[in-house]
Amino acid sequence: MRLPQISIHTTDIQMDWQIHKPIQHIKQPRAEQRISQPAATVEIHTQKGKLSIDSSQARRDLGNYPTSEMIMRYAQEGRQEMMKGISRRVREGRQMMLNAGKGQRGAIIQQIAMQNSGPKRPGPYNIKFVPSVGSVKVNYRPATVDVNIQRNEPKIDVKVNKPIHDYTPGKVKGTMIQRPRVDIDVIG
Repeated sequence: MRLPQISIHTTDIQMDWQIHKPIQHIKQPRAEQRISQPAATVEIHTQKGKLSIDSSQARRDLGNYPTSEMIMRYAQEGRQEMMKGISRRVREGRQMMLNAGKGQRGAIIQQIAMQNSGPKRPGPYNIKFVPSVGSVKVNYRPATVDVNIQRNEPKIDVKVNKPIHDYTPGKVKGTMIQRPRVDIDVIG
């Protein structure tokens, strides 16, 4: 017994594809940036130093007196020497008056002359430092400096530019050249 056979025959589909690729352009413009730095404000205030030197005592120690003081000093010394001279003459006159005529025959005048003659040594000698220590007075007030600085912040201005995006989508177009088919035949 013969069984019938089935014959199946298939035909594949055939397509013609037309593909247009997508086009994309991206451009990023640079950001615009402006930076400015204002200068800092600096204020400087100074007060000058002051130096004062008083050497008047040192000058006095060396014998340099102001003119008015020197005139007064010499006048006073002259007055004292005049009074010493007057008292010496009064003393010598009294001495001559009391001792005269007592048989001394001029011996009193010789005695007075001996008192006034001969080397006279001024007082004890000693070492003296001129000018004296501490006679020059120095006073100093140092200078002061005040510095004020005001810092200014930088000014930053930034403009961000958006990206430029141009996109053309792609297209796919298909055309069927051959349709698919299935043929089934029964044999026998």
